[in-house]
Amino acid sequence: MIKVSIVSIGDEILIGQTINTNSAFIGEKLTELGFDVIRNYVVGDNKNDIMKVLEEAEGSSDIIFVTGGLGPTHDDITRTCILEYFNTELVFDEGAFSNIQQLFKKRGREVTEVNRDQAFVPKSAVVIENKRGTAPGYELSKGGKLFFILPGVPYEMKGMMESTILLKLESFIKEKKIFYKQKVLLTTGIPESGLYELLGDIPSLIGDCKLAFLPSQYGVKLRISAKGINESEVENRISGVEEKIKSLAQKYIYSDEEKPLEAVVGELLRKMKLTIAVAESCTGGMITNRLTNVSGSSKYFNRGVIAYSNESKMQILGVSPQTIEKFGSVSKEVAVEMARGIKKISSTNIGLSTTGIMGPTGATPTKLIGLIFIGYADDRTEFGMKFQFGDDRLLNKERSSQAALELVRRMILKINNET
Repeated sequence: MIKVSIVSIGDEILIGQTINTNSAFIGEKLTELGFDVIRNYVVGDNKNDIMKVLEEAEGSSDIIFVTGGLGPTHDDITRTCILEYFNTELVFDEGAFSNIQQLFKKRGREVTEVNRDQAFVPKSAVVIENKRGTAPGYELSKGGKLFFILPGVPYEMKGMMESTILLKLESFIKEKKIFYKQKVLLTTGIPESGLYELLGDIPSLIGDCKLAFLPSQYGVKLRISAKGINESEVENRISGVEEKIKSLAQKYIYSDEEKPLEAVVGELLRKMKLTIAVAESCTGGMITNRLTNVSGSSKYFNRGVIAYSNESKMQILGVSPQTIEKFGSVSKEVAVEMARGIKKISSTNIGLSTTGIMGPTGATPTKLIGLIFIGYADDRTEFGMKFQFGDDRLLNKERSSQAALELVRRMILKINNET
């Protein structure tokens, strides 16, 4: 297999000031093509450290990606390091300079000497055009190893990858007749450990494929992957594992197309010609936001109400003061009345609600942080469900919104809501 290392350069990445999305993007895209990404380096703006990492990456990999440090400021030292590492010199590239001129013309600015300097590239490099920025990329080779040197700005790096590099590497991998395929199943409503136990004997289940469990606040992503020299054979292996997993965990799988839950729920609502309205307390509009992130949601989404205070719950949704007094605003009973109320005032098929204690304050001896009630009402039934999440306020909001949308999905599909 063809091994790849990724080198990310910049103090800002090293100290955590900037999230390293570049390596994630490159790693994902190359893995999808069938390359083996074996190393991921992060190094600061220090010449000695950069040189050592380049040497180490070359020693272990066939292809090395380097991002960052190609800008015009004093701390951008990648180009200098590349010149020394490849024992080459700078030459002026007319194509790169023309690109800089065009870019500045569009922005109504004059090209400065500092920007012109970026058109100087390593003599032994093949220049990679940067249509989104001023710093060109370089393709170089050494000892049979291939290097791609790219800017650190994610928007620019992605443009260069998509327009040039990925197309070249796709042709390269096809010539080697290495086929990589993967299938992603999105699950929710079951923890990673529970899903692992549910699937049973994993080695027997997956055979020659690989299976990764990737948990998040929204659920567990299952990634099935396989490599081989016969494309249809690889696809068949993955399909076999996919069907086995679905037979064991179908109720928890909401997408086999990597669609977010709000999009899946939206498709179901549209297909069944159903409408929905949402009354949110503790989630503060997050469910409404997710539903309306989907294009075409106006066909099924009526309105979202944030009824945060007890007064708003009573005035807008018609929640009974006696219910709040007897059970508290964070209760199954109030959640049900909220769902019933939003359905009534909106004249929708479905009413959905949330009320809970997000934290870090607000807990009582009997109602802990992370306690959430989700209310549901449709033309046939109404009920409330209790959830106990963790101590992190924002994570609790995200988990609550996911649980609420999953409740709607299961109700539409008539799936048992018991986990």
